[in-house]
Amino acid sequence: MLAVIKTGGKQYIVNPGKKIKIEKLDIEEGKNVTFDEVLLINDEKGTVIGDPVIKGATVTGKVLTQDRHEKVIIFKHKPKKRYRVKKGHRQPYTEVEISEIKSK
Repeated sequence: MLAVIKTGGKQYIVNPGKKIKIEKLDIEEGKNVTFDEVLLINDEKGTVIGDPVIKGATVTGKVLTQDRHEKVIIFKHKPKKRYRVKKGHRQPYTEVEISEIKSK
C-alpha cells in the first residue's frame, strides 16, 4: 500500500513502516500524528486520486524525534566592494514513522 500526503507545504510518498523527515510539528516524541490531507492511495484494489484530497482517508504515524538538519552555509559576496556575509542555518524537522494508511 502506498499513499501521497501533504504536510508543511510539501508532498511525501509514504508506505507503512517508512520513516520520513517532515517540517517541524508541535507534537511530543512518542505521540501519534494523523495526516488528513491524502492526495493519492494505491493498493491492491487500484489507485484512488483525490480532487484535491481523498475524503475520509487518513495516514497515521508515530513521532520518533524532534531534531535539526545539518548546517547549511550561506555565503554572499560582491566582488571589488569588500562585501562578504557568511551565515549558517539548521532547519528543524520531525521524524515520523508511518504506521497505518486508511481509506474510506
